[in-house]
Amino acid sequence: MIPTRTMKGAARSSVRTAAGDARRIEAGEDVARYADMFSAIGTEPRLRIMRLLLRTHPDGMVAGHIQAELGMPASTLSHHLDKLRHDDLVTVTREGTYLRYAANTETLRDLLGFLYAECCTRNRAVRPQAVRWIGKRPRTHP
Repeated sequence: MIPTRTMKGAARSSVRTAAGDARRIEAGEDVARYADMFSAIGTEPRLRIMRLLLRTHPDGMVAGHIQAELGMPASTLSHHLDKLRHDDLVTVTREGTYLRYAANTETLRDLLGFLYAECCTRNRAVRPQAVRWIGKRPRTHP
């Protein structure tokens, strides 16, 4: 067993297989945490916010620009950003009187890894090559 750290700082364990890849042993609290993350991005406004912040990664955007881009009232945007921040899906930094929000790609990587471990490494429900690209594939040059 190899102790590692989760996003919220709680310890978790990993085991190494004969192939050498690390596989986490999910505790009930891990599943609950990931469920909370999916719940946070499971609403249309928050999913739109996440997609916008991913497009502007790594710089992110100040709240006023997010509001203008999405046409969302400030109080509604604040509510959604608080929920995303609470679940560690976005980071926030103060720049004078402005708050800059950015997608927390480390957390998103963990979230996708959680799904990937189930669908692609344990039961092979999805071929790993099928999840390599999300959205449009980049053009290949001849």
